[in-house]
Amino acid sequence: MLRTHNCGELRKAHLGQEVIICGWVQRIRDKGGRAWIDLRDRFGMTQLIFEEGSTSEQLMAIVRTLGREYVIRARGVVIERLSKNSKLSTGDIEVQVLHLEILNEAVLPPFLIDDETDGGDELRMKYRYLDLRRRPIRKNLELRHQVSRKTRFYLDSHEFIEVETPYLIKSTPEGARDFIVPSRMNPKQFYALPQSPQTFKQLLMVSGLDRYYQIVKCFRDEDLRSDRQPEFTQIDCEMSFVEQEDVLEMFEGLVNFLFKEVKRIELTKFPRLTYADAMKYYGSDKPDLRFDMRFVELNEVIGDTDFHLFNAAELIVGINAKDCGTYSRKKLDELIDFVQKTQVAATSLIYVKCKLDGSFKSSVDKFFDQDALSNWANLFKAKPGDLILILAGKKDLTRKALNDLRLEMGDRLGLRPSSKFCPAWIIDFPLLEWDEETKRYHAMHHPFTSPKNQYMDQVDKAPESIKASAYDLVINGVEIGGGSIRIHKRALQSKMFDALGFTKAEAEEQFGFLLGAFDFGAPPHGGIAFGLDRLCSLLGGAESIRDFIAFPKNSSGRDVMIDSPSLLDEEQLTALGINSEKK
Repeated sequence: MLRTHNCGELRKAHLGQEVIICGWVQRIRDKGGRAWIDLRDRFGMTQLIFEEGSTSEQLMAIVRTLGREYVIRARGVVIERLSKNSKLSTGDIEVQVLHLEILNEAVLPPFLIDDETDGGDELRMKYRYLDLRRRPIRKNLELRHQVSRKTRFYLDSHEFIEVETPYLIKSTPEGARDFIVPSRMNPKQFYALPQSPQTFKQLLMVSGLDRYYQIVKCFRDEDLRSDRQPEFTQIDCEMSFVEQEDVLEMFEGLVNFLFKEVKRIELTKFPRLTYADAMKYYGSDKPDLRFDMRFVELNEVIGDTDFHLFNAAELIVGINAKDCGTYSRKKLDELIDFVQKTQVAATSLIYVKCKLDGSFKSSVDKFFDQDALSNWANLFKAKPGDLILILAGKKDLTRKALNDLRLEMGDRLGLRPSSKFCPAWIIDFPLLEWDEETKRYHAMHHPFTSPKNQYMDQVDKAPESIKASAYDLVINGVEIGGGSIRIHKRALQSKMFDALGFTKAEAEEQFGFLLGAFDFGAPPHGGIAFGLDRLCSLLGGAESIRDFIAFPKNSSGRDVMIDSPSLLDEEQLTALGINSEKK
């Protein structure tokens, strides 16, 4: 080893010892007769000291040639630091250097390698290897490592077996777009990169492995956001001979274990919320439960009115923003602008101020008297000083818009702290959803999700009414994982394909291997997959998953560091049987 210790481990117990440490120059402070270097590696920072009289002129000359990010090796004696630094684990000591070796020089980095950097996202991603030297990014990767390690420990202790599944598989039309890989050995034929190992883990259950897991890369060619990447990592799991409650209990245990081990946080029992109630009371199937502010519907109490917006609305619904009744006109206008500028673009926001004297002031005073507004306030359980915010319009769009407004109010009122965690299981999803554009049903989760037991005979009769044995885990408004009990009988799976508009030939061509496997005795089974990147960003208190991935893509799906994707030359294209565009 080139070193005896790393830059984060020296303490008072090492006083008087001769040590060798290596690392990068974080900063240099030269006061003429005395100089200090902060030396950094993955483990921490140690201060080096050079003093005229005890340090040779030759060594002082070397120090004055150094720049930031030079890689050096220092040999010296550990001494007690006169001016201690309580922010550093090594802040009680420093190393009085006897010998210094430059292992590599460095040009000036394009941004500051420090906790608070001056580099923007694109610049930091272009020089990601430099960004990874910064402590916040390194801590994120260390957190990810801990989550992966603790996940394996938990699942191993519950008799799961880790199995790798293929990356080169068959493309299927369901779900998001596949990334396609041409096969040189099979001209004009293509592999797809897996969006998930779904069918393979079901086949592992057919094989009798009973409990499987994998921390696995998955790929989706879809539009990107801060919480999406074209390649992402799942904690993928499956169990045999289980019902829904068994799966929820097992993986509620996993999440509790991770929070306790990684964050030292004890989570309470996870509440269960049906999909229907989540949409009715929060306008989202991933509600943020760190604060209340549930939706209240007004259609039944308003009835016929002269107010056209309400008369034409499928849904009239609102929230109670407590203690906001003193909002100024400027603040109310900001909320109106916010609603109109959302992606949903709701037409108008109605407000009712519950004044401290017990009266009401609203934006619809022309149409509704004090008695009517008082009835509304009773429904919202609003007290003097509260503010009622109401939207009206088509059901789905209005709920989406009010969900956005609810979250905005939560942010404005400080009700969404990153240090607070409120998990919930969302259950009883619809099995299928109708697509007006394609005029057919699509699986809300995937085609292998089983109906709940009481709906088994309705797949080919009333598909729109069927509830699925599916479940999502939501924490703080973020979907952390999702899964289902799977179909394990050929006849039911064939009915499901029929309901989804597959012809017999299409179903056989795309999924014949799975249907055939069911003929050989498939056990009842179910599972779940967690988004490792999202889970880590949640535990790390960040909104974006990028800083928890060593080498992420940008918002256009590009790796700007290695300039990928890129063009292939003619020879490669010819070998793959792909004709390039002729100019």
